[in-house]
Amino acid sequence: MNFKEFLKDKILFLILFLLGLLAIEIFLIPYPFANFIKIYIPVSLLFLVIISLMIEYFTKRKFYQNISQIMEELEEKYLITEIIKKPDFVEGKLFKIWLEEIDKSMYENVNRYKYLTQDYKDYIELWIHEIKTPIATSKMVIENNKNAVTKSIDEELDKIENYIEQALFYARSNTVEKDYYIKKVCLKEIVNESIKKNKNALMQEKIKIQLSDLEEIVNTDSKWIVFILNQILQNSCKYHKPEKDLTIEIFAKVGKENVTLSIKDNGVGMKNSEISRVFEKGFTGMNGRKSNRKSTGIGLYLCKKLCDKLGIGIEVDSVEEEGTEVRLVFPIGSYSNF
Repeated sequence: MNFKEFLKDKILFLILFLLGLLAIEIFLIPYPFANFIKIYIPVSLLFLVIISLMIEYFTKRKFYQNISQIMEELEEKYLITEIIKKPDFVEGKLFKIWLEEIDKSMYENVNRYKYLTQDYKDYIELWIHEIKTPIATSKMVIENNKNAVTKSIDEELDKIENYIEQALFYARSNTVEKDYYIKKVCLKEIVNESIKKNKNALMQEKIKIQLSDLEEIVNTDSKWIVFILNQILQNSCKYHKPEKDLTIEIFAKVGKENVTLSIKDNGVGMKNSEISRVFEKGFTGMNGRKSNRKSTGIGLYLCKKLCDKLGIGIEVDSVEEEGTEVRLVFPIGSYSNF
């Protein structure tokens, strides 16, 4: 608030005051007062009004400048009502009261929607756990009745299981800290478990797996990392040329401050312009739009989100028609990120 704006707001008061001074001067004309008295009275009143306006202006300007400064520095701006001091003028006091009422109403609405979201999330998790039972039963039936048809059904059930697992981890992605257990694990164990979970898809696509230098130990949650690896392997299976033998290389490199796990394939790759967008929610790119490759654009988005929660870096390099490399970067010997 500048002084010009303040005066503009007080324009009606100033006009009425000047008219009042004029009325006083007109009233004094018939009386034989000295000219000094006739000048002294309006000048004194004008001086007092100016002093009053200046005090009001600087008081309000200080209050509003303080609010503006706090708003610029505060990340959680809704906490403004907890920080600003109680002002000395009536409008400021009313302003603070209204802010507190708005803040209270906001908290009530946020808590209500938070409850509804949590209730929905609980239902989704319950549904996912319930649906696993008929899938497991179906797999047992298939195991006891093996033929070409049941094999094809088993492959489709594997896809359903992958989508269900993706939904479960997506539902839990905002509360990773409540569902992880950080410990020392060997990268080879994590990789082997992920390969085992995807063996049907890997065998169906006749994909070769090359493992090397995976004896390194990292601090992480193996369950969440296996899920991340599953998403990466499934992408490799999905995006490759049928006429070309696909090979996936999985290896680790040790740096000064981290261990990098690389998953590299010789699939279709992607355009350079698309690499920066692969972690965006819903982004499928040109490969995902092709009719024989149905993509949701959720896999890598979820990988990035979970890696951020776990304090793990994730990077992607790709060359169109040559292949893609995804790297998971584990910090060495530190639990601070968690």
